[in-house]
Amino acid sequence: MLRFLCRCLMLLPVLWAPAVLAQLSDAQPQYPSTPMPIAVLQGLDKITARIYTFEAPVDQTIGFGTLKVTVRACRKRPPEYPPESTAFLEILEQRPQQQAIALFQGWMFASSPGLNPLEHAVYDVWLIDCKTSSGGASAPRQ
Repeated sequence: MLRFLCRCLMLLPVLWAPAVLAQLSDAQPQYPSTPMPIAVLQGLDKITARIYTFEAPVDQTIGFGTLKVTVRACRKRPPEYPPESTAFLEILEQRPQQQAIALFQGWMFASSPGLNPLEHAVYDVWLIDCKTSSGGASAPRQ
């Protein structure tokens, strides 16, 4: 009898864990987000030590030094929710007379720029925001 009871107690975590995990996944809030047509990015040129802010329309390729940046999606939460902008980026390096090299493909998060930025020997790129209308690219900050 005692042996049977011990076996049952050993099985309890196995039977109980899926229910707990299901409740934990349901407990995490799901916030709505809105697709935006323009991603605002910042890039650091490590050679000149200048930071550039530039806008990249979704599905259009823009250049930053030898990099070619294409934003595939840009989403932003409404103001009544915790702030977050996310963008799916593809970044290639195109040096003169060489084949393009894929450097980055993935999601970037404006609230956590260190989580998933592009880190390159010469350039860093990270997401600042997603927005609906263009305000023009800025000059480098001093």
